[in-house]
Amino acid sequence: EVQLVESGGGLVQPGGSLRLSCAASGFTFSDNGISWVRQAPGAGLEWLSGINSAGGYTNYADSVKGRFTISRDNAKNIVFLQMNSLKSEDTAVYYCVKHDGLSTQNGMDYWGQGTQVTVSS
Repeated sequence: EVQLVESGGGLVQPGGSLRLSCAASGFTFSDNGISWVRQAPGAGLEWLSGINSAGGYTNYADSVKGRFTISRDNAKNIVFLQMNSLKSEDTAVYYCVKHDGLSTQNGMDYWGQGTQVTVSS
């Protein structure tokens, strides 16, 4: 059974940092691209960042470029999202998403349960 378990969310002040983790199991982790997607209150889904299976290619939405960094450890089956310079508009539920191939150009087939990030003073 494919499982994606996010952790690391919480309450942080504007300008602060958080590191989200996504622990994966139930599939060959190094065969799949992974993305982070978020959903703010009352808003739709927003793709944030993706990393290919080997970790050599990453891409970012303009809204987080320069502030967020995605990385992965294929030995430990985990993906990270380092979030710096957080803003109130980053408040959302953050989801880890598996792609059904090596690249983040492949479709998304499994989602984690999400972790809440709240940026507020």
